[in-house]
Amino acid sequence: MTENYEVVVVGGGAAGLSAALVLGRARRHTLVVDAGEPRNAPAAHMQGYLSRDGMSPADFLAAGREEIARYGVELVRDRVADVAEGFTVDLASGRTVRARRLVIATGLKDELPAVPGLAERFGRDVLHCPYCHGWEVRDQAFGVLATTPMSVHQALIVSQWSKDVSFFLHTVAEQELSDDDLRRLAAAGVRVVPGEVSGLVTRDDRLTGVRLTDGTTHDREVLFVAPRAVPQTDLLRRLGAELRETPFGAYPVVDETGLTSVPGVWSAGNATGFAEQVVNAAAGGYRAGATINGELLMTDLDAAVAAVRV
Repeated sequence: MTENYEVVVVGGGAAGLSAALVLGRARRHTLVVDAGEPRNAPAAHMQGYLSRDGMSPADFLAAGREEIARYGVELVRDRVADVAEGFTVDLASGRTVRARRLVIATGLKDELPAVPGLAERFGRDVLHCPYCHGWEVRDQAFGVLATTPMSVHQALIVSQWSKDVSFFLHTVAEQELSDDDLRRLAAAGVRVVPGEVSGLVTRDDRLTGVRLTDGTTHDREVLFVAPRAVPQTDLLRRLGAELRETPFGAYPVVDETGLTSVPGVWSAGNATGFAEQVVNAAAGGYRAGATINGELLMTDLDAAVAAVRV
C-alpha cells in the first residue's frame, strides 16, 4: 500500500532535519528518509555554529531527530531506491510512499587520495577545512597535500592558523603552479616540497610526519588535504533536474530558496554545493521548508477558490 505524505525529505543531516523541523511545526505531514551516512561523521566536533560550537556531530543530529519527532515528523532509517514522476518514492526496504513535494538533502561524499593511512586519520589530524578545525590545531606544524594546482589556495588559507606550513606537491608538478602562486606561497612563508607522498608517519596514534617516495620524512603534526567531492545527485538526475558543472562536481541549479528546475523539488545542504558548512546547510533547509509550506498553502487555497467558482 502506498502511503501519502505532503513532503518527503531525503537525507537526515543538518539540511534535511532543518527542513523537516520547519515543516513539522507548520503541521505538514512529513517523512524523513535517512541513510545514516552524514558527511561529517569522521569529525569529533563541529565548529562555527553559533551556540553549538564544539558539539559532536552525532549529538547534534540526535538532538535534531528528537526535535522533529515532537512535531509529528516521521523519520525512517532507509534509502530511496527510486523516485518516479509524480513523486512516488520507492524505499530500499520495499516501502512505497508518495509526496506532494520533495526535499533532496543527500549531501556528498569525500574521496581521499590513495595515500596509505590517510583515510584512517581523516577527521583527526588529517583535515580538510581550517574553518572547521583550524583553531583546534593552531600553531602546530602543518602539511598540505596537493591534489591539483588549486590546492595552493588551501595552503595559503591554512597559513592563517600556523606559520609552519609545508606544501607537499605530491602528484602536482611544480611547473603547474603559476608565478603568482609561487610568489604568494613565498609571501605566506609556505615551503614548497616537491616529490610524491608515499605515506604517513605516526607515533602513539598521532601523526608525526609525512614520508615521500624517496624515503625522506618531514616532521608534521597536522595534514590538510582537499578530498574529491562526489555529490550525491543521483535522485536529482533521475528527476531531470538541471545540473551545473563546477570544479568540485555537478550540483543542481537552484533559486534562493533551494527550488530546482523541477517543479516541486527542492534541494539543500551539500547536495547543492561543496562548501556548505553545517550552519549553512541548516539555513538552507529552513528556507526550503518555509517556502514549501507557503507554496502548498497557496496551491490549496487557489484550488479551493477555483472549486467555488465552478
